[in-house]
Amino acid sequence: MATIIILLMVLLLVAVFSVQNAVPVAITFLFWSFEASLAIVIFLSAIGGMIAGAIITSLIRFKPSAKQESKKASPDIS
Repeated sequence: MATIIILLMVLLLVAVFSVQNAVPVAITFLFWSFEASLAIVIFLSAIGGMIAGAIITSLIRFKPSAKQESKKASPDIS
């Protein structure tokens, strides 16, 4: 529950920050170039970072450890 509250607080802070900085900016990435509101850029960057962090955390958390791998590789003969 605490994680959800912290996540909502961070999202609220990012939303307030991005609304206060709503000037148009030029975005250039590789071959693309376009203009967008700084608010949208900030908000999408924060959301993208949170999603990437969640994916990386889940991959690390659910990765089988080396000890479990060795148990699978060599079956116990009894």
